[in-house]
Amino acid sequence: MGGEDMTNKQKQTSIDEFKQFVRRHPKLIQEVQTQEKSWQSLYENWVMFGEEDDMWSPYRQTQKEEAKEEKAAKQSEPGKADFMSKMVSAVKKMDADQMNEQINKMSQSISSLQSLLGQFSSNGSKKGSSGGSQHPFSFRKD
Repeated sequence: MGGEDMTNKQKQTSIDEFKQFVRRHPKLIQEVQTQEKSWQSLYENWVMFGEEDDMWSPYRQTQKEEAKEEKAAKQSEPGKADFMSKMVSAVKKMDADQMNEQINKMSQSISSLQSLLGQFSSNGSKKGSSGGSQHPFSFRKD
């Protein structure tokens, strides 16, 4: 049983190291958000090739970008400016096609639910008009 605990600790340590790696390579997050890559494939590549492999160079945060982010974080006022920057950032990250697809799926779900509810209400009104009970489920004593 002690071996299992050790394995879990090693896995957690590995995951924590990967999280730190992703923080140093923020462009990877964009790749996952745009569904160009999955966290699983990135993690597997990170384990297989290591952190220093050339494949990660396009995703590294440059010192210039780092300094820019720090400066922006210091200058931003909490409140309205912070809220607006978050909103602008969220809008930039949105994929119009993906949003449209989600809206269509939701619309189809609502239509299905309306259809189902319509069937229940029409069944209830038929029973009511035929002189049956007003309850949609009939119970009888054994």
